[in-house]
Amino acid sequence: MLLRQDRALLALDIALDIAFHAAGRGEVSGAADIATRMGLARRGIEPLLQALVRAGLLHSLRGPRGGYRLARAPREVTAAEVVEAACEEDPPTPPGRLAAAVTAPLWQELDAAAMATLRATTLEALLRRAQAAGLRRPTPEALDFVI
Repeated sequence: MLLRQDRALLALDIALDIAFHAAGRGEVSGAADIATRMGLARRGIEPLLQALVRAGLLHSLRGPRGGYRLARAPREVTAAEVVEAACEEDPPTPPGRLAAAVTAPLWQELDAAAMATLRATTLEALLRRAQAAGLRRPTPEALDFVI
């Protein structure tokens, strides 16, 4: 996982963005909206969105009002699940005997420690951190009908 840190962090940011902007209200977040909020290109996040859908963490809705929403409540999704979905490929094999005998096991230990923390962290806990940092979820606009 640490070998693919950028991909793991981006996937976690995407899942958190979706939870932050849509959780509990049944709303969906379009890929373009997510990319804009994150300051990224849409095509750059689409492979991660697809990986999160394949892992059953997101639902994808098609159509003009389509987008993505969490497949489960934020309290039921761990950061480890998101990271594992994003980093499903095998890490590269370290070159040389010294790397295989010394540094590769070190990275495995670091990965195990990081994954233990990620398994204990839910998206709901990250949403609470966002609230503690002073970030507020957007409120839906009030509907105003005139007949």
